Amino acid sequence: MTERTQHRQIHLAAHFPGVNSTTVWTDPRSRSHIDFASFEHLARTAERGLFDFFFLAEGLRLREHKGRIHDLDVVGRPESLTVLTALAAVTERLGLAGTVNATFNEPYELARRIASLDHLSAGRAAWNVVTTSDAFTGENFRRGGYLDRADRYTRAAEFLATARELWDSWTPEGRQRSFAHHGEHFAIEGEFTVPRSPQGHPVVIQAGDSPEGREFAASAADIIFTRHGTLEAGREFYADVKRRLAGYGREPDDLKIMPGVSYVLGDTAAEAQEKATEIRRKQVSPQNAILALEQVWGVDLSAYDPDGPLPDIDPDPDSELVQGRVKIKDPLAVAAKWRALSEAKGLSIRQTVIETTARQSFIGTPDAVAADLTEFVATGAADGFILVPHLTPGGLDDFVDRVVPLLQERGVYRTEYQGATLRSHLGLREPLWKG
Repeated sequence: MTERTQHRQIHLAAHFPGVNSTTVWTDPRSRSHIDFASFEHLARTAERGLFDFFFLAEGLRLREHKGRIHDLDVVGRPESLTVLTALAAVTERLGLAGTVNATFNEPYELARRIASLDHLSAGRAAWNVVTTSDAFTGENFRRGGYLDRADRYTRAAEFLATARELWDSWTPEGRQRSFAHHGEHFAIEGEFTVPRSPQGHPVVIQAGDSPEGREFAASAADIIFTRHGTLEAGREFYADVKRRLAGYGREPDDLKIMPGVSYVLGDTAAEAQEKATEIRRKQVSPQNAILALEQVWGVDLSAYDPDGPLPDIDPDPDSELVQGRVKIKDPLAVAAKWRALSEAKGLSIRQTVIETTARQSFIGTPDAVAADLTEFVATGAADGFILVPHLTPGGLDDFVDRVVPLLQERGVYRTEYQGATLRSHLGLREPLWKG
């Protein structure tokens, strides 16, 4: 056995930022989030770094704050699968993952679009299955309204199962068969127009931390995208989700766990930490600190000083101040936690928001970051990472140039692509045909 095969291999993916608070918009190197050149640059960089896939988020409605478009939303951003189809023409091996909603789409139409991307890219497509629980987003659709939390997961599970029935309606030898599905949410039958995927099925990604989300991922997903970025939390999440797989007749390696993380590099540890602190200050401006506070409190707090203490009033649990964003489950508990932290450390509003909303980052020299990434995977906290850069489109350049070679030297990362499909990059088995 070689040195290389003794080490668990790290999987890497690139997340195109924009629908989050990661981006540092004020940096002079920050460019457009809607021009194709930006998507292309980040994708080409990821492929140069031999990443498994390029990942696009999606939003079905612009978020609102106090009746106005949220400052951090990207207006004019094109639809994900359209962008990925264009990227298929300028990349050769990189996987192409798009977020598409299972609440406000239909199985036949969406299965057809994803299968088409898989053929056009020669087996590199992935679908990040998400659901929506708010009526605000539903107003953009004929069906309107929304599904209860439990119902949206049952619909998503049936949606995915139906899509796989459609993909399996063509045999591996290329023979078309009729399909018929009659369930609680869908009743469809006919003939599917797109032959079986070059990788059997497109890869399925799921993002969710709730018990329902973990169970859904264990039953049906190939990758789970999580926010558990600390070593301790990562190990707990990893063990819990992997343990659930056996109940569905699956092996631990059938599901890859990849937290979304950021990173900051410096020539010294002190320089990296100084950069990270400055990045967080730019990500959480005084205005954005108040916006984050209002999301928890649910009331207008514009009169408060971002550099002053937290409000002494209680949050409004029934507030509709913020629309289109995930609601805080227990704002009273969150406010109490923030107050305790603020009082213990003497933090202002802005400092509290910076500390409580920071995504776990890998901060340090390139060698230190490579060592930390290796430890996460070697000790069962993750199978890999989805990197979320704070700059677009050049935010991955230094990672690919400075960290990837060190991972390769450690024997924990590929030196070339071994296969052509996304499943081959991830080490996932081709699904059995169930026609």
